[in-house]
Amino acid sequence: MSASLATTTTASTDIIGQLQRAGSAEEFFQLLGVAYDPKLLNVARLHILRRMGQYLAGEDLAGLPGDEAAARCKAVLERAYADFVASSPLDQRVFKVLKDAVAPKTPRKAAFVSLDALK
Repeated sequence: MSASLATTTTASTDIIGQLQRAGSAEEFFQLLGVAYDPKLLNVARLHILRRMGQYLAGEDLAGLPGDEAAARCKAVLERAYADFVASSPLDQRVFKVLKDAVAPKTPRKAAFVSLDALK
């Protein structure tokens, strides 16, 4: 492997490694240089990071130069954050528990016990 290829691979995984070691949502925003409203982040931090993960799952960052990988991660975080600027976590329903809360319920059949069965 050439030195430049090794550097490229290391550089693209470097931003991912930094994000994996981040201990808070604020660190994600600081590492990627994304401006945020602390009030919004306090309310929707888990939702924003979950949505970022959903968007990142569709990205192929392997082998990208570090700057390009960081730029794509930044764009994904900005997109996820924008989702929650425009609407609330309840509207976005990122987590299963929120999705299940509005899922149509299947009607339950009433239990029928004939009077003859009670004898």
